Amino acid sequence: MKNCTGQIKYLIAIKELANSEEYVRCVNISRHLGVSRPSVSKMLRCLAECGYVYEDFCNSVVLTPEGERAAGEIFSSFDEVFMFFHKFLKLPEEEAHDETIKFITDFPHETCERLKGVVKRTLKKKEA
Repeated sequence: MKNCTGQIKYLIAIKELANSEEYVRCVNISRHLGVSRPSVSKMLRCLAECGYVYEDFCNSVVLTPEGERAAGEIFSSFDEVFMFFHKFLKLPEEEAHDETIKFITDFPHETCERLKGVVKRTLKKKEA
């Protein structure tokens, strides 16, 4: 998957909000990301054009099956990278979350995969 940084941040936000709230609305995304509502509307149009959210996002933002797949791919790296920042580097949870998003959006996918491997191997050694 090759998405821009903004798309990745919005997909993460939508997925996190969907897991914690009944409906994901533009205002929720705006607050979650600290951006203006017009910025959210602009990015949601972009995500709709890419097929990641349904076009009728005025009342509620819902990921399409393609959006769910893209978010799942992002989150396949998220947990291990978050664990690296939170458990290994001992960053507070919110800071670890923010750093994880920066890492996932700024570093190549291959680098995320390598870090995932390091975290998994380290955890296996600790369990043994």
